[in-house]
Amino acid sequence: MSKFPPCYGIIPARFKSHRFPGKPLADILGKPMFYRVYERAVRCPLLKKVWLATDDQRIYDAATSLDVPVVMTDPDHPSGSDRIMEAARILGLEDDSVVVNIQGDEPALDPEMLRKLVEPFVSPDIQVTTLARIIDARQAENPDRVKVVRSEKGFALYFSRSKIPFIRDIDQTDTDYLLHIGIYAYRISALKAFTTLPPSPLENIEKLEQLRLLEAGIAIYVVTTDYQGFGVDRPEDLQLILRQLQG
Repeated sequence: MSKFPPCYGIIPARFKSHRFPGKPLADILGKPMFYRVYERAVRCPLLKKVWLATDDQRIYDAATSLDVPVVMTDPDHPSGSDRIMEAARILGLEDDSVVVNIQGDEPALDPEMLRKLVEPFVSPDIQVTTLARIIDARQAENPDRVKVVRSEKGFALYFSRSKIPFIRDIDQTDTDYLLHIGIYAYRISALKAFTTLPPSPLENIEKLEQLRLLEAGIAIYVVTTDYQGFGVDRPEDLQLILRQLQG
């Protein structure tokens, strides 16, 4: 039986946002949004510890006042994955450990989703995991909804904004489509490799950074779930999330 690796969660929290500046500090039932994400993430029993990784003193100070573990990171990272990697270096996380990149704008996060994401790492062959759920053909038409197709063993073959798989024969029965849920868990070694790679050709075409991993030969294991996440992208989304939390 393989030894289960130590698993940690890191929540990237940038102050700057084109659509919602200061989003991590937005009030959700009397606490900042990052706190609502943190309090749900720590309920996952497979995570040894969860930290906030920020680039802003205001967020850092608010986290400290609420006893949320926090690290300060460079404000100029090109992606959340790079911020996670810097935080992992600062924290001295072991190379064989697993880190979950937890979306900082999902205050209704389901801890069970995190458990499903890290469980596959009991196998030493798993380097990266992500989530997907079944959607219908109409939903799959939307290019803002990223689709993924998997191998029989559950590894991602491709991610696309297009409707995949494409049904060629008009008399063929429709198929299930998998919506990619953009949350990842990485072995530190895989995350290091990812953050040193330049943007890849397919990544530049589809504007999907996970394709950089596939083009580099780093396999992504896709876990299916019924979880339906809801991220806060704009200030007007706050009322929707409040109704969800209070419901």
